[in-house]
Amino acid sequence: MISLNTNTASMAAAYNLSNTNVNLQRSLNRLSSGSRINSSFDDAGGLAVSMKLSAAIRRTEATQANVNNSISLLETQDGVLKTAEKVLSRMSELLQLATDVTKSSSDTALYQTEYESLQEQIGSMLTEDFNGVSLFHAGTAATISTTASGQSLSVVVSHDGLQQINITKADLGSVGKYVGIEAGSTASTISASSAFSSVSNAQDAISNITNAIQNLATLRASNGSEQVRLTFAADMLAVNKTNLEAANGRIVDVDIASESANLARLNILQQAGTAMLAQANQANQSVLRLLV
Repeated sequence: MISLNTNTASMAAAYNLSNTNVNLQRSLNRLSSGSRINSSFDDAGGLAVSMKLSAAIRRTEATQANVNNSISLLETQDGVLKTAEKVLSRMSELLQLATDVTKSSSDTALYQTEYESLQEQIGSMLTEDFNGVSLFHAGTAATISTTASGQSLSVVVSHDGLQQINITKADLGSVGKYVGIEAGSTASTISASSAFSSVSNAQDAISNITNAIQNLATLRASNGSEQVRLTFAADMLAVNKTNLEAANGRIVDVDIASESANLARLNILQQAGTAMLAQANQANQSVLRLLV
């Protein structure tokens, strides 16, 4: 049937051309953005998963920063402990020098003055902090305390917050009490004036400093083990972040090769659709021949 009022061929061609134009715009949007999902219409389920993965990636990045800051805290703590080792070594050296029978009392007094200054230096180290967080605490005994309330810090090492690692504020007091920097030090602690008063007292004081160095070595070993564990935790976070980004990329990233081929196909369809719409619009002109 030939009809003037209804041109079904033209309507069908226009419909197909409209769909082609819509798909062509989506293809251009994907290629220009590099993302397969630019709106919830493109892939509602994929978008929902991608949003959760993206949030997990951001939390992982934040956790990485927190862990690295904790490693920096431990590095700072170890730096202070390393300095304390030098101080204790010098104190023991001064005591040993004081045992020299050729030294006069005035010579010994000079050694004592430096010794007392180094005692104060050990005491001042107890107040060291990292960004306002105390690095050390003073235990109540000359033995190292690692269970004192409030003397450990919990470091979150997973983006969901379920995994934590405790790091300790080193018990530098267990070192200080052996060298007499606090009241209530151990019964065997010898005051500076007493330590430099006789050879036997100096030798006893050296023995105390040896014990302090042993405690200091234990603190540094504990610090090192905590640094190692946090370093592995940081490595795990880096691996997890890479895997999360890869998983998210498989969902949202556009396949450039495939989409480029699709773009070429749609361009051809658009040109063909435009030509067919023009042909359909001209078809009704044949009716004029019947009317002439």
